[in-house]
Amino acid sequence: MKKDLFGRSPLKTLIVLALVCGFWNAGVFISDDAAAGDAQEATQLVGKARYVFQNFTAGRDGKPFRDLVKKAKGIYICPQMIRGAFVIGASGGTGVFVAREPQTDKWLGPAFYTIGEVSFGFQAGGEASEIILLAMTERGANALLNSSVKLGADVTVAVGPFGVGADASTANLSADILSFARSKGLYGGVSLKGAVVKVREGLNAAYYGKPATPTDILVRKNVGNPQAKELLNTVAKYAGGSGGK
Repeated sequence: MKKDLFGRSPLKTLIVLALVCGFWNAGVFISDDAAAGDAQEATQLVGKARYVFQNFTAGRDGKPFRDLVKKAKGIYICPQMIRGAFVIGASGGTGVFVAREPQTDKWLGPAFYTIGEVSFGFQAGGEASEIILLAMTERGANALLNSSVKLGADVTVAVGPFGVGADASTANLSADILSFARSKGLYGGVSLKGAVVKVREGLNAAYYGKPATPTDILVRKNVGNPQAKELLNTVAKYAGGSGGK
């Protein structure tokens, strides 16, 4: 009986090929399922981010935020956040980042990121379920174009003013990024010094239909998704500039 280069009979060779093809196909199906799951997660996250942003601008407590967001170069919205008591352990959430194009004042994005790998001190106590970071400087906005950025090390971060009686003039405007938090409809302060913000490559690829870096999305504008229109228009409504078409 003839044998192949590895000393196998034709029957054994066919069995090996069948197994290889079977595993390869299974990998394709798993990959397709994962991509579909990422696409659904990304779409839902964009919708939640729009809802959260609207909530931050509402009511008397939202006035300092409304004043500062008009000056922001970029906005990171994280609707899926940490739960805990006074000190929150190593955990985090996923959010979206939109950036203001300097030349046109148009809002671009979103790009998807996770935030975590640190213990957060939630100054107001309770649960930090929603967080927004305002990039107040070009340095802060540009830092988020990297695959990973550590708040407080790569860029400066400070707690944004909140609550009735607070004023945007009390903010630490020398900071690159200001952080805001809401829990159960109430504003709070959250210290994010030491937190790591990382790109979610899988969500970016799923949302735009192909691999895309934050630079592709927010600078080169190589990709787009019409589903982002409502989020970008809502941001532009309160922050100024123009949104999606």
